[in-house]
Amino acid sequence: MNFTATDIGLLSDTEFFAAKARISPKIRHLLEQIHESFQRELTAHRLLVPDGFDPDASQFVKGEHLEDFPYQYLDYPRFFTKDVKFSFRSLVWWGHHVVFALILEGGHLRRYKENLIDRFPSVADREIHLCLSHSLWEWKQGPGYTLEITRGRSSEVAAVLANRPFFKLARFVPFNDPAVQNGETHHLALQSLRAMLPVITEHIQE
Repeated sequence: MNFTATDIGLLSDTEFFAAKARISPKIRHLLEQIHESFQRELTAHRLLVPDGFDPDASQFVKGEHLEDFPYQYLDYPRFFTKDVKFSFRSLVWWGHHVVFALILEGGHLRRYKENLIDRFPSVADREIHLCLSHSLWEWKQGPGYTLEITRGRSSEVAAVLANRPFFKLARFVPFNDPAVQNGETHHLALQSLRAMLPVITEHIQE
């Protein structure tokens, strides 16, 4: 198989990988900012968490092949077993977007679903989407992939959730968003977490 002219041009490019090496530490710094702000925020809330949950558990991950594109993410809070998942992922996916996602499976799933429907006005109209894929690890946005949670869609959201053994809520932020360009992405992460907190917080006793 011969290299095309485009292939040769890319093989000869000395700029891209040098730029990538400069950008990757900036992404790590962003994820560390998010981690710090989440630590402060979550101390003020009583979360409905799985048995064995460690409030200090977190994970920073860097890889090259999320559908052939590089990525970096933070999982915090973080709890994963084969059957139970309770995590918030802040993902920077090269070539696509930034995603802030709440991942829930097993454990208190019924309560999480009830919270989303019972507290729907607190979550709706805040740029949060219900992910429609039958995999928790799909990160695309758009028709067939996501359903934006708006005030008029409570019955539609309830129908999607009804028989699902897991669900994921996510906010998708394009790289051309002014907050990303102005170094305010960590503020969007905190806004996204706060928008989803009604789903995973304990019921308030009257």
